[in-house]
Amino acid sequence: MASKPNSPSREPQGSVPGSSGPQVFMPPTARELRAQAIHRLQVGLLGLCLMLLLVGLANIIMDRARMAEGAVVPAPGARAPSPAAKGDPLADIGVVPSPEAARPTESGTPTPVR
Repeated sequence: MASKPNSPSREPQGSVPGSSGPQVFMPPTARELRAQAIHRLQVGLLGLCLMLLLVGLANIIMDRARMAEGAVVPAPGARAPSPAAKGDPLADIGVVPSPEAARPTESGTPTPVR
């Protein structure tokens, strides 16, 4: 039958039901300590190998991109872009004067920037 709500319990207050007393701390044995150290070493070496693999993969990708960029040859009829075509992005939006505007005229004085 159901126990009475006001009946005294045999377990002390705050303990886990079903436990037979206070929990006792057992320090890890030498074997457990060695197993933990080996596990930490394995995880560290795995992380180091993964970082090395990641850096190597990034290096290969960058080398291939550099080779592909240098291997592009323009068509025989096409002209290479002139250096002036690159331009200055700040000059393009009007933040700074453009290099063409600062060139000296035939009289030797630079043209005014508007």
